Amino acid sequence: VQLVESGGGLVPAGGSLRLSCKASGFRFETYAGGWFRQVPGKDREGISCLSSVDDTVYYADSVKGRFSVSVDSAENTLYLDMSDLKPDDTGIYYCAADGSNPYYSDYVQCRESNTRYWGRGIQVTVSS
Repeated sequence: VQLVESGGGLVPAGGSLRLSCKASGFRFETYAGGWFRQVPGKDREGISCLSSVDDTVYYADSVKGRFSVSVDSAENTLYLDMSDLKPDDTGIYYCAADGSNPYYSDYVQCRESNTRYWGRGIQVTVSS
């Protein structure tokens, strides 16, 4: 299993950015996937997680209404579209997958401890 993120960078507050996560070794149609964010001194926080069996999605309160996750099955790629970005959104963003987990979109499941596979992470910096 390999997850490779792309699309990070520096963006001004209020701007938009799209992160991509290309997967190999499995298909996003059958594996649960998600995005996590880490800032210095803190654990990885689940930003958005998708179930492996239906269209249910979890979003952290801090990103609801601004971030949107989607899957391109043909490209086997997971996306995170981020808009109205704030300086507090700055951090390293990690693509994640957890095998066949139908409950990954539950708040209690979208956790670092429940995640088996990780990308290397990509930096997103939002300037004020």
